[in-house]
Amino acid sequence: MNDRDAGLAPPDSDLPAAVPEPLYVPPNPEPEESIQHSLFGEILDWMLAPLLLLWPMSIAITYLVAKSIANQPFDHALEDRVTVLAQQVREVDGAIATRLPASARDILRADDVDSVYFQVLDARGLHVDGDRELPRPREEESDRDGAVHFRNDAVHGTPVRVAYLYVNLDPLHSMDAATPVEPPPPRKVLVQVAETLEKRALLANEIIKGVILPQFIILPVILALVWFALSRGLSPLAELQERIRARSSDDLSPIDSRQVPEEISPLVGSLNEMLGRLAQTIDMQKRFIADAAHQMKTPLAGMRMQSELALRQVDPDEIHRSLEQLAKSSESATRLVNQLLALARAENQPHAGLAFEELKLGALARAVVQDWVQASFTHDIDLGYEPHDEPVIIAGNAMMLRELLSNLIDNALRYTPAGGSVTVRVRRDGEHALLEVEDTGPGIAPAERAHVFERFYRILGSSATGSGLGLAIVREIAQQHGAEVDIFNNPRSLSKKYPGSLFRLTFPPPDTEPIDAD
Repeated sequence: MNDRDAGLAPPDSDLPAAVPEPLYVPPNPEPEESIQHSLFGEILDWMLAPLLLLWPMSIAITYLVAKSIANQPFDHALEDRVTVLAQQVREVDGAIATRLPASARDILRADDVDSVYFQVLDARGLHVDGDRELPRPREEESDRDGAVHFRNDAVHGTPVRVAYLYVNLDPLHSMDAATPVEPPPPRKVLVQVAETLEKRALLANEIIKGVILPQFIILPVILALVWFALSRGLSPLAELQERIRARSSDDLSPIDSRQVPEEISPLVGSLNEMLGRLAQTIDMQKRFIADAAHQMKTPLAGMRMQSELALRQVDPDEIHRSLEQLAKSSESATRLVNQLLALARAENQPHAGLAFEELKLGALARAVVQDWVQASFTHDIDLGYEPHDEPVIIAGNAMMLRELLSNLIDNALRYTPAGGSVTVRVRRDGEHALLEVEDTGPGIAPAERAHVFERFYRILGSSATGSGLGLAIVREIAQQHGAEVDIFNNPRSLSKKYPGSLFRLTFPPPDTEPIDAD
C-alpha cells in the first residue's frame, strides 16, 4: 500500500454492518412545477367548480321557497276555518258553547290527505269542544289580539300547522270615563284549528320537481355550450400554433400580431422580440464563422505555399527560410484559433452561468504581468506594474479576467515599438475599481476607438500582426462583469509621433450585480 492509500480504509472491526438494500424503491415524485397544465382544462375547472357548488345551494334555496309558497294557500284555508269556527262560539247562560251541527263538524274535518283537528277553550282554559290532545299556545304566544295567528306544533309526534284565534266575549266592554274603578279584564276564548303537513309537502315536492327536473336537462346543455365557447375562444391559440409549425426552420420573421386576440398580443410581442434577438445572434454567428474562415484561409494558404516551396528548394538556406515562414504562419494560425476559442468561451459563459467571487484585483494583475515578462523581453519593451496602496476588491471570475488582461497586454506589446514601455495599473476611484493598461505606441484615433472592439477589425496602416479578436474578447468579458471600457491617449507620453493609448476598465462595487451580455 502506498502513501496515497494509507488511512483511507478503516479496520475490519470499525466497518459498519452491511445494510440490505430495499427490494423496491419508489420513484421520486415529479415536481409540481414540471407538471404541464392545460389552459383549456384550467378555465373549464374554474367555470364548472362554482357552477357545481352553486347548484346544491340553488336546490336548497328552491326547497325553502317552495315550502313558503306551499304554505300560503293552505294557511289561507286554515285561517278561514278558524274564522268560521270562531263565529259559532257563543255564551249561553254564562257558559261557552259552539253551535256546530254534525254536518258542519264533518265538513270541518273533511280532508282526503291530512288529519284536521280543532279545539275550543274558555277563558279559564277549560275544554269546551274539539280535540283535547291539541296543544295550547306557549305563554309568549297567548296574549294576542283578535287576529288569526299561526304556529308549528305536533300532535302525537306528528308535525301540524296550527291556526289559532282569541275571541273576545265582551266586545263592548270598556271602562266608564266617569267611574274611576278599573273594570275586570275581558274574557277571551281560544279557538284552534290544526292540520298535518302532507298536502304542503306534496305541493312543495311538486314545485321542486318542476324546477329541478328542467335543471337536469339544462345543465348538460350548459356544459356543452361552455365547452363549445371555450373551444371557440381558444381557437386563435391553435391557429397561432399551426402558423408557427408551418414556418420553415430558418424563418425568424416577426409574427403578425394583428391576426391574434388582444390578450395574446403581449405574448406574440415577446415572442417577436425573442425571434429578433435570435435572428441577430444567428447573423452574428454567421458573420463570425465567415470572418473566421476568411482569416484562417490566409495563414493556412501561407503554410501550404511555404511547405510546397520548401519541398522544391535544394539550397539549405532557402529551405531554412521557408521553414521559418512556415513556423510563423503556424504560430499565427495557432494564435487565431486560440483567440477564436477564447471569444466563443467568453460569449457562452453568460448562458452557462458565470461564477463570481470576491477577487483581489491587484494580485490577479501582478500574476498576469509576470506571465508576460518574458514576452516583453522578446519585444524589447519595458513592462511594469503599479500597485495600489490598499487591496482593491471586485466581484468576478478569475479565469475570464486573466484572459481579458492578457489580451490587453498582448495588444499593447504588439503595437508598442521597441524601446517603449507598457504599464499595468490598479487603483480605486471612489467605490469603483480601475484597471488600466497604458503603452507608448502609435495610439488610437478617436474616430477608430468605437470600432476597435469589433471582431476582425484592423486599423488601416497598421503593420502589427494580429487577428483583430483581442479587443473583442476584452469587451465581451468586461460586459459580463458590468465593467466599462474606455480608451484615452496616454497622458504620460511626450512624443507626438507615439501618443500612446490608455485602456481603462471601470468595475462596479462588489455588491453590484454584474450585467450579462446578450
